[in-house]
Amino acid sequence: MKVLILNGSPRKDGNTSFAIAEMEKVFAQEGIEVETIQVGNQAVRGCMACGFCHKNGKCVFDDAVNAVAPKFEEADGLVVASPVYYASANATLVAFLQRLFYSTHFEKRMKVGAAICSARRGGLTATYDELNKFFGISGMPIASGQYWNGIHGAAKGEAEEDAEGLQMMRTLARNMAFLMRSIALGKEKFGLPETEPHVFTNFVR
Repeated sequence: MKVLILNGSPRKDGNTSFAIAEMEKVFAQEGIEVETIQVGNQAVRGCMACGFCHKNGKCVFDDAVNAVAPKFEEADGLVVASPVYYASANATLVAFLQRLFYSTHFEKRMKVGAAICSARRGGLTATYDELNKFFGISGMPIASGQYWNGIHGAAKGEAEEDAEGLQMMRTLARNMAFLMRSIALGKEKFGLPETEPHVFTNFVR
């Protein structure tokens, strides 16, 4: 089993990293391979709707998005982590995810997704909702923990003092490991659910 973690913080060792590290410990105990990639400190531009990816299977901008795409394809689960900026995820991370999900055409159904957020005080749930939408549109089961997956801290390292937040991360990692294994067994026995041709309904005609 493999989990890919995308750290949307521009700070390599910030509070978001403490939350990720707590999950990494559990994944190690569960024998799950983990790769964490720092996204928030990279120069990532947004999608320009050029359509290049539909013809070529990758983004026209040959940057970290294209480099991460095969890692995402191989992974059984994806964790997306972000600090909260104006009750929203880091804009660099959002641009990265929009291009990553849109430009890749491999099967994402039944890969397990999990979102985690860090904040000084508020905006966690709005950011949590924003990130989970990437999983929902792709048919990816969303792993849950014991609350909405967030951790609190302002100055570097303060997240280590949020005992409940750290427990949330451990619970989430255990639940995610269980869900990935359960889905793997289900796929082995039953395969993936049947799909229908996609219907697009436009509301403006």
